[in-house]
Amino acid sequence: MGRGKIAIRRIDNITSRQVTFSKRRNGLLKKAKEISILCDAEVGLIIFSSTAKLYDFASTSMRSVIERYNKVKEEDHNLMNPMSEVKFWQGEAANLRQQLHYLQESHRQLLGEKLSGLSIKDLENQLDISLRSIRMKKEQTLTDEIKELNRKGSIIVQENIELNEKVNLLYQEKIGLQKKVYGTGGRNEANETPATNAISNGYNFINLQLRQPQGQRNYTSSNAMKLGLQLHYKAD
Repeated sequence: MGRGKIAIRRIDNITSRQVTFSKRRNGLLKKAKEISILCDAEVGLIIFSSTAKLYDFASTSMRSVIERYNKVKEEDHNLMNPMSEVKFWQGEAANLRQQLHYLQESHRQLLGEKLSGLSIKDLENQLDISLRSIRMKKEQTLTDEIKELNRKGSIIVQENIELNEKVNLLYQEKIGLQKKVYGTGGRNEANETPATNAISNGYNFINLQLRQPQGQRNYTSSNAMKLGLQLHYKAD
């Protein structure tokens, strides 16, 4: 539920009046500051409380705001006279020519031209300004390059992680295929048998073991005779 409308009239209660003044004053100062920043406007605000206490805000300086206000009011008054309007625009044109001449001279001096009229201190100031500008530009360029390298490094790290995941997935698939081929025990390359090593090298080995019949165990001096026959053949 929204707040009810407040009647715009003098507040009789002194305490309520002071509280309302404090709140509205802060809000007005805040709005003046915001409009000066957002709209690039020159703002001057002057407030006198009921106790004759001064509160003010100026986006530049209160003196310049007041002088500008008086100048504009005077110009508005003088514009009623055509001759005054002509003089006003002539003065504006003269000011613009003076500013243009100053900017041109400063530009030539920054380029190293027409330095004869400058003192040693002025030359040092120009050199300091130029060096400061160069350092700022260099620092900005290095900062941008570092950010770009960090961005590329992050991309490479992410690609490396994705490649590792793919390698692990392929390794798991390989283990699964080996289990299907070599049995449930799987195949461990670190513990491969000679037969599996030989198969991987292109050879197959068949190991045959012969034992004597049950009734002839005592025929020889040993308890059992074992004959091993190993056939080798070249795998296709």
